[in-house]
Amino acid sequence: MTQDVEMKELPAPSNSASSSPPSTLHHLKEIASLIETGAYAREVRRIVRVVRLTMALRRKLNAQVLSAFLGFAVAPGSELHSRLSSYLPKDNVHDMDVDTATSTTQTPGKHSLPELEIYCYLLILIFLIDQKRYNEAKACASASIARLKNLNRRTVDVLASRLYFYYSLCYELTGDLAEIRGNLLALHRIATLRHDELGQETLLNLLLRNYLHYNLFDQAEKLRSKAPRFEAHSNQQFCRYLFYLGKIRTIQLEYTDAKESLLQAARKAPVAALGFRVQCNKWAIIVRLLLGEIPERTVFMQKGMEKALRPYFELTNAVRIGDLELFRNVAEKFSSTFNSDRTHNLIVRLRHNVIRTGLRNISISYSRISLADVAKKLRLDSANPIADAESIVSKAIRDGAIDATIDHANGWMVSKETGDIYSTNEPQFAFNSRIAFCLNMHNEAVRALRFPPNSHKEKEGAEKRRERQQQEQELAKHIAEEDDDEF
Repeated sequence: MTQDVEMKELPAPSNSASSSPPSTLHHLKEIASLIETGAYAREVRRIVRVVRLTMALRRKLNAQVLSAFLGFAVAPGSELHSRLSSYLPKDNVHDMDVDTATSTTQTPGKHSLPELEIYCYLLILIFLIDQKRYNEAKACASASIARLKNLNRRTVDVLASRLYFYYSLCYELTGDLAEIRGNLLALHRIATLRHDELGQETLLNLLLRNYLHYNLFDQAEKLRSKAPRFEAHSNQQFCRYLFYLGKIRTIQLEYTDAKESLLQAARKAPVAALGFRVQCNKWAIIVRLLLGEIPERTVFMQKGMEKALRPYFELTNAVRIGDLELFRNVAEKFSSTFNSDRTHNLIVRLRHNVIRTGLRNISISYSRISLADVAKKLRLDSANPIADAESIVSKAIRDGAIDATIDHANGWMVSKETGDIYSTNEPQFAFNSRIAFCLNMHNEAVRALRFPPNSHKEKEGAEKRRERQQQEQELAKHIAEEDDDEF
């Protein structure tokens, strides 16, 4: 009896191990049938579901499963099958020959849909990028893009937008983004002519990323301003667009618009997109510092972001204190981080804000102080610190940052007595900005509401109409009798 029990238990692990690859293959076959249904019924929502299901299977893809699926989806021996199979690594593919043969004998030449062909390209491209086979991925992506140019079907648009993204990604990973800029512009023109709005969104973001990668901010702004705009179809693409727009506005010194775009991108981004939200917060922190604001501590304490935002927390602390020496030390300490984030040039701009903050603290603390002491407290390390301090104080007085005067004869800065802020218009401006924000949020919420069709046109039945008319006649008769009684 014990031997029988052991004989029953021994094959169990091997069965589970052998059933795992067919399980992934089975899911891919179901996705293929879903593509067929969506293509024949012309339902784009089914193709959207295909992309979502594929992303869930991404980690389970391997060469064996993909080879078996190609044998199922594409006619063996055809030019397309040989081209797609050439991108797969040759090792361990022969282990799945039996499964491939059985799948092809079940449905010989059944699938010839362009949607399924593009889906096979997408699967192989994702697999090659995950395996870090970037040269093969570039060849596969170029072949898929050449095929896409000859297809004008709305059910292909969703798969095409994903192919555009991975096409740009594999060239970015190899440092060859500039090579495909002209091709991306041509694809954007084709998508515009075909009214492929999702493709236009994706390609516009890829072009903006391409320009910003090489610091071509003027070209990026020209493209963004002249590209057609419409209602966003993808939340992810809209978030990317807001992020790129915020970066362009920041470089162009339009900090208020940049702050709004970056914060909106961080709020709309999915919770799972942690890296994207970290980048949005880094740029938003710098923009708020350039505007003279100090971000709240909770911004740096968000879950999963504490370590990534630590350099920006110390930088914010230096700006808040107005200590130029501390600011310089922080900039040198995390220079590699700021260079990798491409925010180093913006941090150089912050030096003026640090000096202005320190000068404001000095103006509040002292009613009269010599310019030499101002230079010493600001830790100015120039050849003539007193002259520099005088020019800095003069500019701050002119810009309205401090309320003071300069006594040039004695070399003093004389601060005026601080008045009551509630006697100025500052509270009114603060309340006005908050009210405008709340009204804007309310309007966006109202626009996002969905109502059932014809809910405001409830049709009244004949019986209800007769009952209502009878009640109105009785009421009118009753009122007339009351009027007669009064007279």
